[in-house]
Order: sequence, then structure tokens, then C-alpha cells
Amino acid sequence: MNRMSSFALFALLTAPLALLCLPAHAALRVFACEPEWGALAQELGGSLVDVSVATSALQDPHQIQAKPSLIARARNADLVVCTGAELEIGWLPVLLQQSGNAKVQPGQPGNFAAADFVRKLDVPGQLDRSQGDVHAAGNPHIQTDPRNIALVATALATRLQQVDPAHAGQYAKAQADFAQRWQQAIDRWTARAAPLKGAPVVSQHKAFVYLYDWLGLKEVAVLEPKPGVEPTASHLQSVLSTLKGAPARMVLYSAYQDPRPSEWLSKNAGIPAVKIPFTVGGSDGAKDLFGLFDDTVARLLAAGAKP
Repeated sequence: MNRMSSFALFALLTAPLALLCLPAHAALRVFACEPEWGALAQELGGSLVDVSVATSALQDPHQIQAKPSLIARARNADLVVCTGAELEIGWLPVLLQQSGNAKVQPGQPGNFAAADFVRKLDVPGQLDRSQGDVHAAGNPHIQTDPRNIALVATALATRLQQVDPAHAGQYAKAQADFAQRWQQAIDRWTARAAPLKGAPVVSQHKAFVYLYDWLGLKEVAVLEPKPGVEPTASHLQSVLSTLKGAPARMVLYSAYQDPRPSEWLSKNAGIPAVKIPFTVGGSDGAKDLFGLFDDTVARLLAAGAKP
């Protein structure tokens, strides 16, 4: 057998092996700003997506730096999934600009803002920065209401199909499965939390308006004198005085926040301070989206349900 024939035979025998070694699918690279959207993208994309998340549950999503490592991830992303409604206004625009990635810029299919698909609460009548960290589009903390997660899931599945049409059927199937499981979970959480309806509560930050809207909780005071402004001793005293006339059942703060203001009020007002996971990873029980609300409802009931 001549040299050319030997080479042809080798190529023929090794070609199937080479094909087996090739990746069947290059995963869609999803860059999520917050853990809840990374978790949702994973629910909808499964093995079709490679998800990275810019922040953790123990970081304030308002206060993130556009670090080179994040810029690199945005540069390589096929889809950027963030909250929007100005939550990331201090860092995301710089991140996207520095990335040089045309397909994930605002207005492109590769840029997805979850808050665009839900009804916003706390929309200011007029914008005045002297009022603190006020967002023109409304309160951005939409993820504390699971009904919003359902709306975002539908929109995100549609977007995944748009940017990765070759796998549109798989994304649609995953979304239908998630929607069914999620609605069953919402019904369960809502029923469990029924004893909390009408309960007066205090918030450390204006972070839970969507949670309150869902469960019917009544916010009677906020520890921050203005959104994003740390409470002073005098303001804490004024909240304490307010509670003497309108007692609250508990004070809520997020996992990423300094608990001391809530703990002070807890001690002086004689009410429980409740750490809310706020997003995926915010507690040992909040390992995924389902665990996030399992744990949130359990913590609220443990602290605030009447005997």
C-alpha cells in the first residue's frame, strides 16, 4: 500500500472518532446582572446555556464596580439579562460600553431588561435626587414577587428563542414546564402566607414593595430616611416613636444589608428582625428560585404569623 493510500485509510477510520469529539452545541453565553436572573436563565436554558452572574446575594446591586473581569464576561456574552429600571444605572452602562459587544447594547436582542415586562410600583410623580436613590421608572426590586418572575420567564424564553432560534423548541418546552411548576408553587406559597395578610411591617430599605403587594403586608415605616441613605440615630428614634402609636409585627432587611439598624429597632420595639434572602443565594435555603420563596415565606411566618 502506497503512502497516499495509507493516509486515506487512516483518515477514513479516524473521521467518526473525530466527529464524536466535536461539541454537539456551543452553549449560549448568558451574562446575568443579578442571581435571580441567572437562576431563571438556567431554568429555561438548561444545558443550552452557559450562565455567569455579575453579583452575589451578599452584594448591594446598586453599588457594583465595572471591573475588568465583568467587562470581559460582557464582551463574550450572547445575551445580557438584567433588572433594568435603573437598578444598575451606576455600573451597567459603563460595563456595556467598555465591552465593545454590539449585540448586547440597549435596544439589541442580546440586551434583556426584566423590569420592562412587569407593572412597576412606587413610580415617582416627579424626580428629585434630593429624595435619595429614587428610580424614575419605579421601584426596581421586582424579584420579590413570584408573579413577576412568571411574567419575566415568559418574556425571557421568547428572547432566548430569538437569539438562539436553532433551539427555539427546547426553550419553549422548558418555559412551559417551568410555568406549570411555578404556578403550582405560587399557589402553595400564597396559601401558606395567608395569615400574614394585613400585617404591619417596617422595612430597612424600600426593597419589598412587590413582596408586600403580593402578600398584602402593610408597610408602616422605613428605617432609611431616604432610599439608599443610612438611618441616623434621630431617625431611628422617630420610627420607634411612630411604632408606639402603630405597632408593627416585624422589621425586614435584605441579606446584603448591615443588620444593625433592624436589630436596634427589634431590641427597642420588641419585634422580630427578619433577614429576607432577597435573591437566590441569600440564605442556605434559597439555593434556587423555588427555595428563595420557600425560605422567604417560612421566615415571614416564623416571625409574623399571629398565634
